[in-house]
Amino acid sequence: MKNGLYSIHVSLLDGNTGKGSGVVVLQDGSIRGGDAFLYYTGSYTMQNDLFKGEVVVNQHTPSKDVIPLFGGRQVSIGIHGKFTGTAADMEGTALVGKQSLFFKVTLRKLAD
Repeated sequence: MKNGLYSIHVSLLDGNTGKGSGVVVLQDGSIRGGDAFLYYTGSYTMQNDLFKGEVVVNQHTPSKDVIPLFGGRQVSIGIHGKFTGTAADMEGTALVGKQSLFFKVTLRKLAD
């Protein structure tokens, strides 16, 4: 995986509805990113073309009209997947209170 700025698109699975999009910077094992309501911090490792990471999501801006993905709570997430060139397709689990939410993630490189 190359260091850089990536678009991130998240969709909940298992019959749950919800989507989110934003940007994320991957830099030497560090993850930093966000969208209009949430910010993400975490770390990742790569082994060959396999990606594995841990992310904490927090809300930075409340909204009266939009319910952020994961309900605006602080959420711990584990992600894993495969990286191919300048893109990655992954799956993850978010621990939201006592509930586990499963989701898919797509990353596409935007810039170095």
